[in-house]
Amino acid sequence: MDRHPVRIAITPGEPAGIGPDLVAALAAGDSADERVVVGDTRLLAERAQALGITLHPYALDPDEPARPQAAGEIAILGFELATPAHAGTLDPANSRYVLDTIAAAVDGCMAGTFAALVTGPVHKGVINDGGIPFTGHTEFLGERTGGTPVMMLVAERLRVALVTTHLPLRAVADRITRPRIEQVTRILAQDLCVRFGIADPHILVLGLNPHAGEGGHLGTEERDVIEPALATLRAEGIDAEGPLPADTAFTPRHLERADAVLAMYHDQGLPVLKHVGFGHAVNVTLGLPILRTSVDHGTALDLAGSGRADAGSLAAAFALAAELAPRD
Repeated sequence: MDRHPVRIAITPGEPAGIGPDLVAALAAGDSADERVVVGDTRLLAERAQALGITLHPYALDPDEPARPQAAGEIAILGFELATPAHAGTLDPANSRYVLDTIAAAVDGCMAGTFAALVTGPVHKGVINDGGIPFTGHTEFLGERTGGTPVMMLVAERLRVALVTTHLPLRAVADRITRPRIEQVTRILAQDLCVRFGIADPHILVLGLNPHAGEGGHLGTEERDVIEPALATLRAEGIDAEGPLPADTAFTPRHLERADAVLAMYHDQGLPVLKHVGFGHAVNVTLGLPILRTSVDHGTALDLAGSGRADAGSLAAAFALAAELAPRD
């Protein structure tokens, strides 16, 4: 059966960071699917020139069907920077530009112009310095699409999803509630089935406290919150095991039978995944009406424009988006 090309939007993210470098590097090779950069054409051309990459940009025509691209070809949905971007130097004046490119790409996905969205790294601090309250891509996408976003990172067979995302550690315990655990686990189970084609996913659910609370001696969240939530989910037919101690759940004995791990907070699950797959891991946002993947790293301002940035994670994010994207 023929594999029809799909059209995938790419947002480079922070213009002073490595995002434009990574997009130029990705466009240097050919593609079975159509890559569309939502951003400033001049910025992309400048970074490509600095890296010795020859690009052949063309304006996106949404009325034409998606097509494969030869090496160097890249479609452009153009947005102009508010002020020229200099590699490695943040400028709050471009904060609105960054969010406008993401919003346009999301809207294009919602309208069916794009089959998926791949996002480059943004800098949360400079966006807030620009006077725009911003917690992160995940929360922005949820608000824009009306979905309930769940963050999951993927590195080969290891998948780690999060109950809470970008919170101070002292605020995490208050956000670990039965409704939240049940909601996130249902979304995780559904998207593993629908998007990843796993018929009956087995999910390992971590505890919040050391040793999963040690029977209540090291914390009661497992006994009072997590265990009752999992009992409800199991009664619905969801295969959720736990709560498990986080320090042993990531051992081969447990992982070999798991389709995903559900961690209670950001730094409980992601350090393990990034140790396994940093540089080729992919951030996938579940629970949205659109398909979104992203890189597993930040803006790396010190590498911008240097030619030393590794495009492996962006390439992996694009490949996974193309793999999961619906096709006619």
